Amino acid sequence: MKKTIESRHTTERFSTWILTDGRPGMVNQCLGLTEALKARSKQIDIALSKPWAWMPPAITPKQLYILSKFSDRISPPWPDLIIGTGRKSVALAIAVKRLSQGKTFCVQIQNPGLAIKEFDLVIAPKHDQLSGTNVFSTLGSVNRVNKDTLNLAKKDFCNDLSKLPQPVVTVLLGGNNAVYQMNKKVAIDIANKLLNISETYEYGLAITTSPRTPTDIVEIINEKLKEKLVNNKAILWKGDGRNPYLGYLAHADFIFATNDSVNMISEAAATGKPVYTIELDGGSKKFTRFHKAMNEAKITRPFKDIIEHWSYQIPNDTIKAASEIKLRTNIKNV
Repeated sequence: MKKTIESRHTTERFSTWILTDGRPGMVNQCLGLTEALKARSKQIDIALSKPWAWMPPAITPKQLYILSKFSDRISPPWPDLIIGTGRKSVALAIAVKRLSQGKTFCVQIQNPGLAIKEFDLVIAPKHDQLSGTNVFSTLGSVNRVNKDTLNLAKKDFCNDLSKLPQPVVTVLLGGNNAVYQMNKKVAIDIANKLLNISETYEYGLAITTSPRTPTDIVEIINEKLKEKLVNNKAILWKGDGRNPYLGYLAHADFIFATNDSVNMISEAAATGKPVYTIELDGGSKKFTRFHKAMNEAKITRPFKDIIEHWSYQIPNDTIKAASEIKLRTNIKNV
C-alpha cells in the first residue's frame, strides 16, 4: 500500500537520515539517493555493541540499546525519511520506524536479510532476487556518479592527468572479499595486461586501488609498471592524499574494473563508457547473475586483449529509485 507523507514537505523542511556503518561504498549509495532527491540529509555512522555486531539482522533486537559507545547517537525528533544500507543498519532503521509510530518512511538499500515487510521500500539489485509490492529492483547499485559529478571531477583533476597519453584507460582495482581473492598470480596477470595495453595501444593508464587491495598486490603492480609510471605513461593511486576515483572515471575513455565489486562496476556503468571486467579468483551465484545481467545489457565485456569502442543505455538506477521514493511518499518539491 502506498504510504503518503503530506505534501507540505519541501527540500528545506523535509528531514532525511542516512544510516550506514560509515564505509564509503555504503555511504555513497545513500548519498546518491538523497542527492537525486535534492534532499538535505544527516549522516549517521553506526556501530553495534557485542554480540549484536556479529549477529544477522533477523535475530538482532530492533532497539537503540544495541548501539555501541563508538556509534553516532540516534534520538528524536525522528526524520521524515530514513535510508539505510548494510547489515548493521537494518535493525536500527526498523527501530526508528517503530519509535516514530510509522511516520518515518523507511527505505533499505540491498537485501536486508529479513522480512521485507518491515520496510516501506526496499531498493535492491535484480541479482538479489527479491520480489514484493515494496521492492524496487535495479540493475546494479545506486550511486553518486552522474553527468554533473563527472563534469566537476573532470575539472578538479585535470592537472593530475594532464601528462598522460590519450586516450586514457582507467583501471579500478578492488581486492579480497567474502567470495573473491586477489592473489599474486592474479596481480601479475593484471600488470602484464596493463603493460600490453600501454605498449600495444600507447594509451595512458590511470590506476586506482581500493581499501580492499592488499598492499603486496599494489607493490607488484607498482614494480611491474615502474617504467611507465616514471615516464608519465601511467599513474597509480595507492591511497595517499585526496581520492581521485571520480576524476579517473571522468577522464576515462575506457574503464577496466576487477569483477569483485558491484559498486565499482555500477559506478563505471553510470559513465556510459565501455567497461571491461578483469577476472579475480572466486565468485558466487549472486555475482554470476550480476555479471550476466550487465553483459546482456551490453554494458560490460570480459577483457580479451582487444580494446574496442561501444555504446549502451546508461542504467540510471539512482534517478529511477529516487523517482520511486517520490511516487510512494507523494513528497513534492523534493
